[in-house]
Amino acid sequence: MRALRIYAGPRARAHIGQNGLQPGDIGVVPGAAGGPKGLVLGPLDRFIFGDWLAASGQPVHLVGASIGAWRMATACLNDPVAAFSRLEHDYIHQDYALAPGQKRPTAAHVSERFGENLRAFYGGRLGEVLGHDRYRLHIVTSRGRHLLGREHGVRTPLGYLGAFLTNTVNRRAMGAWLERVVFSSAGAALPFGTRDYRTRQVPLSEANFNAALQASCSIPFVLQAIHDIPGAPRGAYWDGGITDYHLHLDYRQPPGAQPGQGAGIVLYPHFQKAVVPGWLDKGLRWRHGATDFLDNMVVLAPDPQWVSTLPNGKLPDRNDFVRYGTDLRARVKAWSAAVAASAQLADEFAQWVAQADVSRVEAL
Repeated sequence: MRALRIYAGPRARAHIGQNGLQPGDIGVVPGAAGGPKGLVLGPLDRFIFGDWLAASGQPVHLVGASIGAWRMATACLNDPVAAFSRLEHDYIHQDYALAPGQKRPTAAHVSERFGENLRAFYGGRLGEVLGHDRYRLHIVTSRGRHLLGREHGVRTPLGYLGAFLTNTVNRRAMGAWLERVVFSSAGAALPFGTRDYRTRQVPLSEANFNAALQASCSIPFVLQAIHDIPGAPRGAYWDGGITDYHLHLDYRQPPGAQPGQGAGIVLYPHFQKAVVPGWLDKGLRWRHGATDFLDNMVVLAPDPQWVSTLPNGKLPDRNDFVRYGTDLRARVKAWSAAVAASAQLADEFAQWVAQADVSRVEAL
């Protein structure tokens, strides 16, 4: 059974049909929010950043939200293969204390432990991330406005209710409640248009890196918001996936794109075909289709039939923390088995790019 399916927008597919796909063609790599689902992309990450892209020399913009931001920041470290292996180990083995009778740890406890883990992971290595000679990192966060301007036991649930209702009517109007704030490598332009949604850009530095990355991973009510990030507007910052769950952004003019040349393809290792705009759009099926924003995108995703062969017949997800409870050993075993099986995704991509058979490329 094949594990990998390859989808492409019309411009990307036309380019592959004429030229194949070379590492020098890539201008942007996004990393989606999605929690443990991102674990199955580890082998692809190790091949793409440790081998394939290393054979080229052009600048590449790495855009990430939540676990995708952690993955993209890890790609900027020296020896990314070893770094991704450590990320995989640390994520799989994360464990949180439960009080008697609790099924979930408190948000304060998760935030404290997660912050400690990030500081240990990148400790002494921020220069590698921020000074990478090729990669330009963009960490996506969601900044609360008005009722959501500070985290509060009453105002925060009311604010997210307002955001949910507003988003159902008009995604862009949700900017009244939450804005997209992108922390970018110094001097790097955003690799996407911002007319779709209220957006700010802030320079990424050693002073705000840890706070920005933790904010991008801070799921509301699961972790606490990060407040008043250095160098950024004051306020509460949450998971970048709220505004940009799968980074369905306007990539039509990515950096390096030149008419008649192949540069500027958006290569997207993803855990599904659909590129859903925001977290609150998960249940809004009419927003799950591709738009012209994705015309030059190539999505690498696991085949749903292959996914059904994984432990529990699915990708790892946050519900597994409840499913396995305090049985850390069982969760580690299931997640490790899923990651081991996903080596097939990387093997198949390596085989495909060697020939880039366009007949395997499906419409996005």
